[in-house]
Amino acid sequence: MRLVKAAIAGSIALFLCAGTALAQYPEKPLRLVVPFPPGGPTDLIARVVAVGMAADLGQQVIIDNKGGAGGNVGTDLVAKAKPDGYTLLFGTAATHGINISLYTSLPYHPVKDFEAIALVGLAPMALLVPQGQSRTLKELISKLKAEPGKGSYPSSGNGTTNHLAGELFKTRAEVDVLHVPYRGTGPALQDLLAGRHAFMFGTLGPVMENIRAGQLVPLGLMAEKRSGVLPEIPTMKEAGLPDFVGGTWNVVAAPAGTPREIVERLNKAIYKALADQNLAERLQALNVEASEPLTPAATKAFIEAEIVKWREVVALAGAKVD
Repeated sequence: MRLVKAAIAGSIALFLCAGTALAQYPEKPLRLVVPFPPGGPTDLIARVVAVGMAADLGQQVIIDNKGGAGGNVGTDLVAKAKPDGYTLLFGTAATHGINISLYTSLPYHPVKDFEAIALVGLAPMALLVPQGQSRTLKELISKLKAEPGKGSYPSSGNGTTNHLAGELFKTRAEVDVLHVPYRGTGPALQDLLAGRHAFMFGTLGPVMENIRAGQLVPLGLMAEKRSGVLPEIPTMKEAGLPDFVGGTWNVVAAPAGTPREIVERLNKAIYKALADQNLAERLQALNVEASEPLTPAATKAFIEAEIVKWREVVALAGAKVD
């Protein structure tokens, strides 16, 4: 009996200690791993969100850039980190939606190895054409159908979101065009501006100056609603191609096994930050629409749905990177 009482007392003590630790969380700065180099879109967005999180949590949220292998290096690092709520990941559509279909030997699983915390925001892609080539989406499709196999579109590389968006477009619009991969968005954009390609998919941020200068014409936005930055761009549905939504997005996640109370505390901090008008405007300046509040469970469901969607597109494209 004494042994039983001692065991019960020990269990209660451990439970109380755990409860106290969770109540005091966070007691030190948090590490937010960005699995891409500094200065890129993901890094810039993460830094805005980190400031908002820190204000609510009362601790610094330090950005740690760990780029490599399409985001896989930094993502795998977090998957294997201690699940104590102090090492988090700023994931993307690539790390948590696409790479599982692109890589045959992905070192992590985007759902099983993580606790989804919150969807941060979405940056839909636009269908872009050089000035003077096509004025509407219907006109572009008609031109491509009139000369099957002669048109082409560039991307920043095999398996990237703008490559896969192009493959999805080929299927939905029933056009025959050639994909031309480049090493990065810059070279692909230069050749598009030079008129060497018919169209390209890309987020608005990197091409905003080209659009405003009239060098590029956005024919449609892959979103449910119009952009707050350039509201004159119709959605793809409005332009004539329904059920064509997609782009990049960001999610905050923790290693699998992170206590539920910590996950919920972080979820609350993120959405409190995103509700701040100044922070939302800073994200919008980066052409990111802040997400509506989602529970951790709903965030996980979103990731699972994206995996299914992009798996089908990758299969259509026949894309593999290893």
